[in-house]
Amino acid sequence: MSEQISDTPAELAELRRVAELVASEAAARLRTLPAPRSTGADPGAVSTKSSPTDVVTAADKALEELVRGRLGELRPGEPVFGEEEAGDAAAARWVVDPIDGTVNYLYGLPWYAVSVAAVRDGVSLAGAVVEPASGRVWTAARGAGATLDGRALRVNEETDLSQSLVGTGFGYAAERRARQARLVAGMLPRVRDVRRNGAASLDLCGVAAGWLDGYLEHGLGWWDWAAAALIATEAGAVVRHPAPPTFEAGPDDGLGPDATLVAVPGIARDLGALARELGAAEI
Repeated sequence: MSEQISDTPAELAELRRVAELVASEAAARLRTLPAPRSTGADPGAVSTKSSPTDVVTAADKALEELVRGRLGELRPGEPVFGEEEAGDAAAARWVVDPIDGTVNYLYGLPWYAVSVAAVRDGVSLAGAVVEPASGRVWTAARGAGATLDGRALRVNEETDLSQSLVGTGFGYAAERRARQARLVAGMLPRVRDVRRNGAASLDLCGVAAGWLDGYLEHGLGWWDWAAAALIATEAGAVVRHPAPPTFEAGPDDGLGPDATLVAVPGIARDLGALARELGAAEI
């Protein structure tokens, strides 16, 4: 256990404050940077990672550097694990996604976010997700609830899966995307509708806010859900996410080891059962 991060109410409140401050500063910085596809933009400002569709921009790297620097000033000695520069996951006390929804950002779509979470032994203690385009600020601390712009959040009370709006997302490998598409095709006749917005953190926050009833995706990174899964949990959602890197996975539940399922309590069991029926474990 960390001696630097405790779970007293006062310390959790401070971690929440720091997460919100740093994420908000990063979002403000992002608003000042040139759009990567704007006229005259540097063509070298966009590169790829795991596949030609998995992009990273100069802004991703600049924001992670900013966040790491600010956390180093505000919480010295606490290791950071980030999407772009990684780090020691086992020792991490902060988990950072400088831009969740990079493809949306690349194309000028407004659905992307900065995510910052305080963690201990792989468990999220506090976090913030900030949308640069809208200015929305989502925060939570363990046992202290979740808010959107200071307003307390609570999930929907939906109990009928057939009347539920469900979010999803797709990975970057072509073969996995094809399997994910088949699962979604099987899901469509059994739910109200499906949304694919392109930023997992915002979709999980959307469940917390009542904008979605559930969410299912395979292959998310720790940085994608570290803050947002806590926000959804504190708003009353049932949350199932992968084990963080280097941490032991839980028992096999038939969804696949890297599945993230977030749902309102009234449909969580049925959504999980449908996902298993449609082959989630093989995604």
